[in-house]
Amino acid sequence: MSSVERPELAAVPETALWTLWQRAVEARRPDAVLHDPVAVDLVGRIDYPFAERFGTSGFQSQFQALRVACFDREVADFLAREPRGTVVCLGEGLETQYWRVDNGRAHWLTVDLPEMIALRERLLPPGPRRRLLAADATDLRWADEVDRDRAVLVTTQGLCMYLPPARVKALIAGCADRFPGGSMVVDAVPRWFARLAVSGRMRTAAYRVPAMPWAMDAGERDKLRTASPAVTAVRDVRPAGGRGLLGALLPLALTAPWLASHRPSVTVLDFAEDPGPGR
Repeated sequence: MSSVERPELAAVPETALWTLWQRAVEARRPDAVLHDPVAVDLVGRIDYPFAERFGTSGFQSQFQALRVACFDREVADFLAREPRGTVVCLGEGLETQYWRVDNGRAHWLTVDLPEMIALRERLLPPGPRRRLLAADATDLRWADEVDRDRAVLVTTQGLCMYLPPARVKALIAGCADRFPGGSMVVDAVPRWFARLAVSGRMRTAAYRVPAMPWAMDAGERDKLRTASPAVTAVRDVRPAGGRGLLGALLPLALTAPWLASHRPSVTVLDFAEDPGPGR
């Protein structure tokens, strides 16, 4: 394995480097809200102008870390209930969640585009309980690779906002059908943020955030039930903690009606044990 990697990625896969950078910036702090030494190590092993391209914002990196921590909590809770369950990470990029929350018994499956899987294989090689699959996450044939005798949690961190709305709905419905009794964790950007991304106004001097075709205000989360009758519950996962200005503003963002309804969101969808006849 090369000690230095020089990735060349298309616009959406490149967002994996953006999220990696934000986690590493936060993790380097002595008062970090997310401890991620593997992310710090990866940034040191990748030949890429992270700071020049993405900038360095303590507010942004902390906000990203708090979002990631929402996923970590849900995965950790799942593994506490189902120690030998399977975590399926769709569009995982260079996420290092396994090293933060793995319990030593769970199984992990990463599904991502071929170019990202090739990069992940070099930087984060699979192990006995970690498999990598090069596939389009919206093509549900990857589900055939999942052991149905184990409890399943599907995560889509940083994925759905880059998909057309119809494909988001189809992905949720497909997972609900294939994993009875399972759950799915979905994050979404609010509509105002997606409009800024589409218009090209979400950018640094050297980087433009890709367009985000799918967006959902936090107050709209119950609409996710319409993806499938097998979606039996929808639950908001709220960020917790934080320091400085962000820590002071977070309670307001979670309780003030307009802000609470128009903030970024992380949502858990629970699936019916029995999808029902004809499904």
